[in-house]
Amino acid sequence: MSSPTEYYKSLPPVIKTYGVLCLMTTTAYYFNLFDYVTISLSYVHILKQFQVWRLVTNFFFIAPFSTYFGIRLLMLARYGVLLEKGQFKERTADFLWMMIFGALSLLMINMIPIFRSWFLAPSLVFMILYVWSREVPNSQITFFGLVTFQGVYLPWIMLGLDLIFNNPLKGDIMGILAGHLYYFLAVLYPLSGRKNVLKTPLWVFKVVAYWGEGAQINSPVQTTPQAGIAFRGRSYRLNR
Repeated sequence: MSSPTEYYKSLPPVIKTYGVLCLMTTTAYYFNLFDYVTISLSYVHILKQFQVWRLVTNFFFIAPFSTYFGIRLLMLARYGVLLEKGQFKERTADFLWMMIFGALSLLMINMIPIFRSWFLAPSLVFMILYVWSREVPNSQITFFGLVTFQGVYLPWIMLGLDLIFNNPLKGDIMGILAGHLYYFLAVLYPLSGRKNVLKTPLWVFKVVAYWGEGAQINSPVQTTPQAGIAFRGRSYRLNR
């Protein structure tokens, strides 16, 4: 069995960074280092007081320490890692773009009154889970050693569990909507013979190259001299 340090080092860069930021945010809240209201998605403060950081910071607070928080963090550690190491292996820029697109989609969905939420981190986690379930729909999952089902059903089972345990469902539904929008535009739409409208933008490749973490096969951007990863050319799941 690997040590915690070895496990941490084995994590892919995007999920590792996002998970650590979420954990640090909840830890800081636990020690009363900030008021969660100051990082919430308040359009009044954004528009009237120009507190634009709220558009980003709300994605880092999943919940206070609780079973709900623990399950969401485990979802990241399990299915986020599987997705980044599997279908997005050596495609760090593409994976980062998926998360950015998901966040932007959630911000748009959040403008609909019935979906208004102060924090969109739970929805982003659920969006990652949904994309994983669509990428590997036939993956076999054993639930508590009692029931085995295909991966494509996992988001709906988690939704049902949240209903049973009286957890909020709105974030789950928003994550499913954002995840399906991404999967439709990135996979289903190009597979139908149409143009790929969701290619990873050049600036995302530049960010990853400057960051120097992970790898992106066939990237159009050369890495910085300080980074240890060589970037070459560009690729995408369906490069049309």
